[in-house]
Amino acid sequence: MQPGELLWTPGPERIALANVTALASWLARERGRRFADYQALWRWSVEDLEGFWQALWDYFGIESSAPHTRVLGRRTMPGAEWFPGARLNYAQHVLRRESAGGDVLLHLSETRPLTALPWATLGAQVRTLATELRALGIKPGDRVVAWMPNIPETMVAMLATTAIGAIWACCSPDFGERGTLDRLAQLSPKLLFSVDGYRYGGKPFDRRSQLRDIARSLISLEHLIYLPYLEPEERSLPLASARQWHEHFERPAVPAEQFEFEQVAFDHPLWTLFSSGTTGLPKPIVHGHGGILLENLKNATFHFDLRAGDRVFFYTTSGWMLWNFITSIPLTGALPVLYDGHPAYPAPDVLWKMADEAGVASFGASPTYVDQLSRSGIVPRDRYGLGQLRTINLAGSPATPESMAWFYRNVKADLWVANGSGGTDCCTGFVGGVPTLPVRAGEIQAPQLGVSVKAFNARGESVVDEVGELVLTEPMPSMPLRFWNDPEDRRYLETYFQEFPGVWRHGDFFRIDGQGRCFVLGRSDATLNRYGIRIGTAEIYRTLTLLPEVQDALIVNLDLPAGGFFMPLFVKLAAGAALDADLEARIRDTLRREYTPRHVPDRIYQVPGIPYTLTGKKMEVPVRRILMGVAPEKAANRSGVSDPSALDFFIAYARSQQDYCL
Repeated sequence: MQPGELLWTPGPERIALANVTALASWLARERGRRFADYQALWRWSVEDLEGFWQALWDYFGIESSAPHTRVLGRRTMPGAEWFPGARLNYAQHVLRRESAGGDVLLHLSETRPLTALPWATLGAQVRTLATELRALGIKPGDRVVAWMPNIPETMVAMLATTAIGAIWACCSPDFGERGTLDRLAQLSPKLLFSVDGYRYGGKPFDRRSQLRDIARSLISLEHLIYLPYLEPEERSLPLASARQWHEHFERPAVPAEQFEFEQVAFDHPLWTLFSSGTTGLPKPIVHGHGGILLENLKNATFHFDLRAGDRVFFYTTSGWMLWNFITSIPLTGALPVLYDGHPAYPAPDVLWKMADEAGVASFGASPTYVDQLSRSGIVPRDRYGLGQLRTINLAGSPATPESMAWFYRNVKADLWVANGSGGTDCCTGFVGGVPTLPVRAGEIQAPQLGVSVKAFNARGESVVDEVGELVLTEPMPSMPLRFWNDPEDRRYLETYFQEFPGVWRHGDFFRIDGQGRCFVLGRSDATLNRYGIRIGTAEIYRTLTLLPEVQDALIVNLDLPAGGFFMPLFVKLAAGAALDADLEARIRDTLRREYTPRHVPDRIYQVPGIPYTLTGKKMEVPVRRILMGVAPEKAANRSGVSDPSALDFFIAYARSQQDYCL
């Protein structure tokens, strides 16, 4: 499969029914603005920020108990002031579709069958729990945190928290005790929601002992609300001061007309998301009610092309920003499908079975998952009808041409495979899918509306058809309000604005061509610089997928004195494979043939595992720092690693007589 090869072209009916087509018609009718194509619409959206975002405010019918005085008070970054004066509530907008009736979501886990949850049940539980939280003394601005899996109760807790103006944060219970405390303790929370454990891959994981230690370590904690999820009939409590989840719903439900949502400023904190925390304490990234509301509506409507009644699935845990996005989907009238469990248990195609039974229209996963399916020989079209499926969304890491083409061969020929990239930082995508444009292998279709994304060279100049830094030159409503506990915004400024003052530097290698097609090539701080030529690690990994013996890989480039460098490649091999002279030669020849001699590593090593963050990011930068001699405890926070033992090889290697030091 060659990069850029045409995979799919939307037909006239698909284009006519697309939400972005409806927006263009509305703008022509209501604003007198007409655009020749998507690129023209995008250019207007980033040049006339006030006109664009006011148009979306009106298009989506945002309800505000107090009017805004203007759209954008300050346009500078950081510090842009959006919709000053407006007062609203995110949870209120999620629940305003309750009166339409029907189901709001579906859920499945290793302990629960596929089940629908009605709007009436969700609304009643949110209002009842929110009223209970107020009775416990939880006030606007208080932090409410959770150690909960991807289940409906977690969504209820989040909406109840945000309905009263408190600030939400969540870790999934597969986070270890240290990783959980590294995140939640930074917020000094007042209340904790937690489960007793979870089931994964058919195995029960009892977390009550860790829960007791976490609760005792959160010295600010006043309340613990406890859900027996692993053992639903168990009524004992892990701590005497804990309260059972179920007892909060034994009172009569609070009717909609008797409940008041807390009206907060547009930039009132909604929730805190956390960075991966691979090189220190995870950054606590604070987002606001209004920014997330507008951005999630825009993203889900125009770049996921969701419609009322669609069933939408994305494999995620509650500790990843995609959970926050998926639980926002009811804003559009679409139904999220929540799944808690192993993506390949009890069978490798369990998610496709669920998608077929749930009538999923939009299926989301990572390119890594696609690679696992390919290696397992899974062909969903042979077993499942998937009659409602029309969209695939890929996120989490750069998608290779092969991973995109896999869906057309193995799922459906008429399918919109939308490849995208964004981040926890803004809780959205920067570049992504557009249902009215063709899909080409290995490419991201276009920048998202309202996102002024560019590639900058080292001199801070915008470049086209050249690899540069992914930057944002105009503010977005969902940009972080701040980092929690960050005096004078020092860490915030260093993270995003140190390289190019007044311009957001995201930390990704990026290329955009003259037609607006986009390519994210891996983390720029993991850049491979060979003879002055910068290489994205994604190019290496994409090529290695051509070799069935290579299951996974990690590559770094180490700068040495006097301008030298050493570029080792670390490979995890498939069962039964060995790194012999023949395989080494084929790895080198393949990289040289597919790209250039600069892509060929200096040495190749077989490793037992590749380290990933808890959210599935390959840990290139921490490994590079370890190999350059940084103390392991300073280079990588082990509590932020999905399998800490995967670091052990690299630590031992760094302590040995390294080739590049000879």
